[in-house]
Parts: sequence; structure tokens; C-alpha cells
Amino acid sequence: MDFLIAPERLELAEAVRDYLSGTHGPEVLRKLDADGNRDPAIWQGLVEMGLPGLLVPEEEGGLGMGLLDAVLIARECGRFCLAEPLVESAYVSVPWMIARGDTGRLAEVAAGEFRPIAAHSINGWHSDGDGGPLHSVDPLRNLAQLPGDASDDPQLLDLGALMASAQLVGLAEAMLDQAVEYSKLREQFGQPVGGFQAIKHKLADVAVALEFARPVLWRAAQALEDGAVSASLHVSHAKLAASDAAYLAGESAIQVHGAMGYTYEVDLHFWMKRAWALSGAWGSRGFHARRVDAAIIGGDHPIGPQNTFA
Repeated sequence: MDFLIAPERLELAEAVRDYLSGTHGPEVLRKLDADGNRDPAIWQGLVEMGLPGLLVPEEEGGLGMGLLDAVLIARECGRFCLAEPLVESAYVSVPWMIARGDTGRLAEVAAGEFRPIAAHSINGWHSDGDGGPLHSVDPLRNLAQLPGDASDDPQLLDLGALMASAQLVGLAEAMLDQAVEYSKLREQFGQPVGGFQAIKHKLADVAVALEFARPVLWRAAQALEDGAVSASLHVSHAKLAASDAAYLAGESAIQVHGAMGYTYEVDLHFWMKRAWALSGAWGSRGFHARRVDAAIIGGDHPIGPQNTFA
């Protein structure tokens, strides 16, 4: 059995990575932070790549792709700390709209003319929506007060938690890359700090955490796509693994950077703040841990090798 992601599914994600690396670097994040968080040119670039229509059916002008494809793109959005609410509108709201039969404006979504934002009661806020503005630890998120008709649909919760997990994996990967690069530049006792065993072990721990988080994320996406009975369990597992990897990456990257890692002058803070924000979004760590505990200890999802591929 081949558990690798098909190369053709990776090509679009790699194209998005190449695009964002040239258009959404740290200097852009700083400009957005100073000038109101949104730039129409950035959104238009995403539209021209067809990203808002990724999950929109082809007959509505979209690409008609699946949740695993969306997870791969959301991971890249996390890697580059994308300010635009692409993930929330196109990869959370759209599949939820389709599941409910609310398909009247999907063509507008694919064209980038309409950005639906789904509000779930577990959050207490929604992104880029109407209502009184709220403060976020992440300076590039625009949050509004939760409307009175916010949904408590568990499918919407799972979609939101899945896509938050994907972004957290991308954020962790980016923070690890930044720490590795800085460890090659910063010198102590006449040599780069990356040469010290303590630093190597710290960064290796992050790499291991990511190795455990990625396959869990892929499985959750496929389970939700397939409508598996255990999909919610897999989503919660992914949220836990991705959140833990992102926290560890941020903590380790700060330590590699030394005291200056906490300062605004170091680009790292944008990724750390997004990770903190998304770790608590779409269900806290405690919420998802309780869902996993209930499934395993309650017997709904027996564990062990005899059940893994049942």
C-alpha cells in the first residue's frame, strides 16, 4: 500500500510556495502590519492562481479538487504567514456551504468576488466579518464579534480545525527553517551555534515533531473527505499534533535566536503569533484532547495493530 501523496497533487502546492516566496516575504508582512493588514493586489494574485475556487465544482468555475489538496495549500499559507483569509473563506466555508446545499454563490467565490466567512460558536469571533473589531495576538488577523446566528455544526468545526492544523504545520516548518538558517549565522566561541550539540538536538526535536504531525494531518483530511465515522477523532489528533509541533518550533526558534528572538525586529514573531492564535482557534488543546480521550477510552475507536487497518 502506497501512503505517499501523488506527485501531481504536490505540484500545485509547490507552485503556490514558489509564488508566495516571491510575493509574501517578511518585508510584505511588515508593510501590511503598518498599513491595515490587507492589500487587494495580494488577493488578486491568489485569484489568478485559481486558489479561491480550489474546492468549488468545475461546473461553477472552480477546480473541483479535494480536502487533501486544500490542506496542502493551507500548509503553504501557514508557511508564508498569509494575511488574506483564503483558508477560512475558500477551504473552510466552501465545503461547508456545499455540504448544506448552499451553492448559489460558488461561482462568485471561484472568481474571487465573494469571500464567505463561516462563524462557529466555539471560537467567539470570526475572521474578516461584519461586527465590532476584536484584538488578536496576531496583528495580521482581522477579527469581528461573533454574530448571534453563529453555527454549532460539528462538520464546520472539523473543517476549521483541519485547516488550522494544516497552517500550523506550515508555520512550524517555517520557524524551523528560520532557526536553522540563523544557527548558521550566529557565532559563539568562534563558531556558528548550529555546530553545538544542544542546538542540533533542539532543532532535531522539532523536525521529529513535524514528521509525526504531517501523516496525521494527511489522514485527517482523507477521513473527512471520505466521510469516515472516525473523521472527528482524526481531526482532533491532527490539531493536537500540529499545535504541539508549532509550539515547540516557536520555543526552539526563540532560544536559537537568543534574547533578540522576542523582539519585533526579528521576523520570527509574525509566525509565532499566528501559531499562538491558531492553536487556540477551532477548539483548544483541551477540547481536542477530550475528543481523543472519549473516542479511545470510551471504546468507539479501539486501538492496537489488529484495528489499525480494519
